[in-house]
Amino acid sequence: MTDHPDRRRVLECMGWAGGGLVWGLTGGVAASALLGGTASAKVAGATPFTFVQVSDSHIGFTKDPNPDARATFREAVAHIKAMPQKPAFILHTGDVSHLSKDQEFDDADQILKEAGLPVFHVPGEHDMLDEGQGKAFLDRYAKDSPAKMMGDGWMSFDHSGVHFVGLVNVKELKAGGMGHLGEAQLAWLKDDLAHRAASQPIVVFTHIPLWTVYQDWGWGTDDSAEALKLLARFGSVTVLNGHIHQVLQKTEGHVAFHTARSTAFPQPAPGAAPAPGPMKVPAGQLHDVLGVRTVSLVKSAQPLVVVDQTLA
Repeated sequence: MTDHPDRRRVLECMGWAGGGLVWGLTGGVAASALLGGTASAKVAGATPFTFVQVSDSHIGFTKDPNPDARATFREAVAHIKAMPQKPAFILHTGDVSHLSKDQEFDDADQILKEAGLPVFHVPGEHDMLDEGQGKAFLDRYAKDSPAKMMGDGWMSFDHSGVHFVGLVNVKELKAGGMGHLGEAQLAWLKDDLAHRAASQPIVVFTHIPLWTVYQDWGWGTDDSAEALKLLARFGSVTVLNGHIHQVLQKTEGHVAFHTARSTAFPQPAPGAAPAPGPMKVPAGQLHDVLGVRTVSLVKSAQPLVVVDQTLA
């Protein structure tokens, strides 16, 4: 397949960073804690568990403001490994690599293995830069994924009564870099959800947001409304993504959206700069702009309580 320089230029100015979050669910109530802490929402009759979200590790990136994305990713994994309550698994919500190179994927995998946990991956746009537009990612992670990958890498699985759905919205980027799910994946999602009770908690994880954060920068998914229609009947839906490398939250009905901070770089607030990309910070302050988040909800009828803190 021939190279497409225009596509690469679009990709280079999109995602640069990711995040590290520890999530717990009890009876469909999502909660998170600082890396190194524990999630502790309590709901009568439910057995809590925790899982970790990491995103946009961009292994292979070596420019300002972080000349060694491997080092900060390794720090995040060390926190996970040190958690007093062992998480059930890790979700990586894309941009594992920076340029889709085998060595970058290898290094990311070796770092993640140090946590000693199952890992579920969905790709980011930087994982689609090989000649096969994601074939290297799919060949690698479909083989060892704890859940069977379908199509371009979408999947679903269940854990302790919670249904998890991994969606791929970076295979066919649209004008301006907007994410896209496509008819085949939406048909699969409809079938996947069809026979599930509306009371079952759903967690969706993907790379680009499923709500339009800032269309001018491609921070959204052009056909996400179709997916959200399929999720609307469920009483508890949590959507996790990376890509924009900062904390933003939104709630629509029973659907709560959470974007993740970075293990590598921050990006500017929507519209606060001429274009998205790595946001430089003063020397010695990188950890001040890389962060984790605590989220707690004691009663399912109440909104999540969110407290964000930096890695510093």
